[in-house]
Amino acid sequence: MDALLAELTGIAGAEHVLTDPDLVAGYATDWTRRFRGAARAVIRPGEAGQVARALLACARHGAAVVPQGGNTGLVGGGIPGILGVATAPGAVVLSTRRLRRLDPVETLTGQVTAGAGITIAELRVHAARAGRQYGVDLASRDSATVGGTIATNAGGIQLIRYGPTRAQLLGVEAVLADGSVISRLGGIQADNTGYDLSQLLVGSEGTLGIVTAARLRLWPAEPPSLTVLAGVPDISAAVALQAEIRALVPGVRAVEYFEAAGLALVRARTGLSAPLSTGYPAYLLVDAAARDDEAERIVVLAALEQAAVALDAQARARLWAYRERHTESISAEGIPHKLDVALPLSGLAAFRTELDQVVAAADARAIVFGHIGAGNLHVNVLGPGPGDDRVDGAVLRLAAAHGGTISAEHGIGRAKAALLHLTRSAAEIAAMRAVKSAFDPDGLLNPGVLFAP
Repeated sequence: MDALLAELTGIAGAEHVLTDPDLVAGYATDWTRRFRGAARAVIRPGEAGQVARALLACARHGAAVVPQGGNTGLVGGGIPGILGVATAPGAVVLSTRRLRRLDPVETLTGQVTAGAGITIAELRVHAARAGRQYGVDLASRDSATVGGTIATNAGGIQLIRYGPTRAQLLGVEAVLADGSVISRLGGIQADNTGYDLSQLLVGSEGTLGIVTAARLRLWPAEPPSLTVLAGVPDISAAVALQAEIRALVPGVRAVEYFEAAGLALVRARTGLSAPLSTGYPAYLLVDAAARDDEAERIVVLAALEQAAVALDAQARARLWAYRERHTESISAEGIPHKLDVALPLSGLAAFRTELDQVVAAADARAIVFGHIGAGNLHVNVLGPGPGDDRVDGAVLRLAAAHGGTISAEHGIGRAKAALLHLTRSAAEIAAMRAVKSAFDPDGLLNPGVLFAP
């Protein structure tokens, strides 16, 4: 390892190769504190050439490489050494945070090239200055990076309007396991010259290559119009109401769901007042860019429910706080098991009913919220210890039994690898393993992610 560290230092400089255990620990622990691993070193390259040389050096010394962006993942995909994987002879974390390229927005094409280390918040501000907007937005926007969201194909709160990260991606620059660099950053949309390697890398969780930059689609800026927070009796009513609103207004950007237990937790932790004069079992939050007549229709529909309607930016932010402050409030209660599932809208109610039974059997409690317009629920379980994953398996099996997926946007990582078969067939897994073997025959990149050892 001394020889490897000397090579890495020669590539990135001593200040960007970390070996001090206290410094390395920050890269070997996820932000929820649930997953804690071990790494021999962290390298922070500043451009694609350094990434390529680092991968070649690690390959020569037989060291696994764990790519990491903003470290906001929830399935252990960027944490080395957990579950007994990638521990010997010592994994190297390759942080992409210094890949900070951010080109001017091309207003003619509505595109921009951004480095993997640019945060989603930075990208959105950059686009807004040019009168454009980036289609992906999520609560972790200040930390989540372009590279990390590509690796997991993140969806976020605007998925129903603009699609997931995959829909924003027009090309990538990436380094493969053998040190070769592929680059498709021209932004040509009518390009049918063989396999689309950029799309293959989306959602691959750092197992096929390391994305260093991306060419991204931007959208015309839509003026904010209104936000509605409605109280509803249950998740079935939330599904029905959001369908009515989306039928009335094509410009709905976000449809979010949370429940009384989550609201109570948020209010206790933040001191926020009650959003409505009456408490409800569940809540629907809708954000829309609407013409005056469309906004009026939503207001009329909301008037049939117990709802708050916000038209100005400050009032809209107040309503969004009830949803976006769920994550920090849950983490303040303990170390959560964060499970990300999606189901057909018609199956959400049945899943939600059985979920209470599954969680109660584990002597735990669940705080549920999510992007209900996409059928995506985030199940946050409090109670079991970080290493006790029995409730995880039970919840994910329940989602699969109802025709759902065990990962809507967080990925499989290491935490769910043994359960990939729940929503992928043996033939699909074999095909994915074949792709992995072709790109990374020595298993250098993120071993244990996606596929159980």
